[in-house]
Amino acid sequence: MSCKTTSHKHTQERSTINKFTAVFERDGDWWIGYVEELPGANTQGRTLPEARENLKEAVEMIIEANRELTRLEIGSDAIREELLVAA
Repeated sequence: MSCKTTSHKHTQERSTINKFTAVFERDGDWWIGYVEELPGANTQGRTLPEARENLKEAVEMIIEANRELTRLEIGSDAIREELLVAA
C-alpha cells in the first residue's frame, strides 16, 4: 500500500474570530441590521436577537463566498497570507 503526499500552495483554513461593528435599527415591526465594515452584510429580523443571529450568518456566508471566489480566480503564482490590522 502506498501513501501519496501532496503539497498545497494555499494555507490551511482555520477558525478565526473577527470583530465587526453591527448596527441595528427599528423599522416598524422589524429590526434591520448591517455591518459597518462589510458592505453587503445586512439582514432583518422580527426581534433583535433574531436580527443578530441572521447578521452573524450573513457575515459568515459573505466571507466564505469571497474566499471561494478568490480561490477560483487567483493565479497559480498568487500569494495568500494573513494580514493583521489594528483599526
